[in-house]
Amino acid sequence: MDQLSAVHKHSTQISTNHSFHRSGNLIFVIFVCLISSLGGFLVGFDTGVINGTFDGLYSVFDNNHIASGFNVTAILLGGAVGALSSGLFVDRLGRRSMLIVAANFLVISAWGAGITDASIGFILYRMLGGVAIGILSVITPIYIAEIAPSRYRGTLISLQYMAILLGLLFASLSNDLLLNIAGKSTELLWLDAEAWRWMFWIELLPAFLFLFLLFFIPESPRFLAAIGNQRAAHEVLIKLHGQTKAASVVTKLKSTLPLINQPIWTDVLQTGRKKMKNVLWLALTLAALQQLMGINVIYYYGAVLWQGVGFSEADTLLINIITGMVSIAGCCLTLVFIDKCGRKPFLIMGSMGMTLTLGLIVYAFANAEFGLNGELNLGAYDWLALISANVYVFFFSLSWGPVIWTLLVEMFPQRIRGLGMALSGCTLWLVHFAMIRSFPFLLTELGLAQTYSLYCVFTLLSVVLILCCIHETKRQTLEDIHQFCAE
Repeated sequence: MDQLSAVHKHSTQISTNHSFHRSGNLIFVIFVCLISSLGGFLVGFDTGVINGTFDGLYSVFDNNHIASGFNVTAILLGGAVGALSSGLFVDRLGRRSMLIVAANFLVISAWGAGITDASIGFILYRMLGGVAIGILSVITPIYIAEIAPSRYRGTLISLQYMAILLGLLFASLSNDLLLNIAGKSTELLWLDAEAWRWMFWIELLPAFLFLFLLFFIPESPRFLAAIGNQRAAHEVLIKLHGQTKAASVVTKLKSTLPLINQPIWTDVLQTGRKKMKNVLWLALTLAALQQLMGINVIYYYGAVLWQGVGFSEADTLLINIITGMVSIAGCCLTLVFIDKCGRKPFLIMGSMGMTLTLGLIVYAFANAEFGLNGELNLGAYDWLALISANVYVFFFSLSWGPVIWTLLVEMFPQRIRGLGMALSGCTLWLVHFAMIRSFPFLLTELGLAQTYSLYCVFTLLSVVLILCCIHETKRQTLEDIHQFCAE
């Protein structure tokens, strides 16, 4: 505590010759957030790139159904492992160091997935990539939240989700470009390697760029303060926000640093901290609901679904591009207004919009007919289903896609932020895996209308949850939010 007081006193002695020391350097803050958000781009790219490699994987690995399924979903299990393990190391190694670890894992995964000739090797490399994206999904919002000014924090954290959407889109465009050059994903391309291998190797370019740029960003000042390096934390705060703001943050840190030690898992479930446990369970519920709404079923199975109801393969490609653009449009609105309107209004609007559109999709599927060969025929309802699905994606990208990560990272105080986010991230990735694996079973046992009815029920429940349990956090410092949920 004496050291913090000395640092606070030292702040008045720092030169103010440069304007950004007085008012903060917003350009530098944005630069740092864009670099850290590049990890989100890699999350999207690494998740989406597999969609163009199926023919190549089948030709090389000769998989049975179960093995081929794990070729696709191994990355999701890796995401759960990465998210959970990040909680063990983030408060020991630091936020920036964990980003560097994840970047190295992505480089190894991208190279290995393209070079291996064994199914088990491919699954292990993809799981390593999954570990990386699990780490990034947890650490990136924590890092941005801890360096961003409170008045821009929602926008800057939401950059990560925008980057994920761009990564998904660029993976599709990259795969399509390589496919057009080679003719087929199984045809040889450069260096006598098949096109599907190059689809993975293309990721090496943004992965190496991400790794390189990470060495030009600072460590989180709140992490530095938490481990006792207050002088370094103060210097980073001045560089990010200016001398006056840095002094204010140092003052508020005085009330939180006595609570900070090396956290352990039991810290998030301490007896006597009922409000803290409530915050944890609310966070886990929010993370699970984000996936239970069925968003990734549309992303993963959309192409198969639209072809199944009568759209051509060319139509399906165009639909996927349109869906990607709709997602980006929704997220753009969030970037502009989240810090003006707040988190809660976006979540309510998104939940209500998704409930309505999923209801319309259910109505369309309930009125579908089956042909002689079992093919689904929506008849006059095909465009209703298609438009409703894209409006649903718009509402998700406007709300639960980007906003949920902002809200989760703001809910946890400094002392357990890493552990709380790790548990939330692990929950999200496990439910993501369960949703993708369960959809074919639900489709067979229940049918399309009933399956989408389940997703609609979850979106309706989310409306109630947001109205009853979520408190607005816009423009509050992390320390102010911490005072609300610490006891």
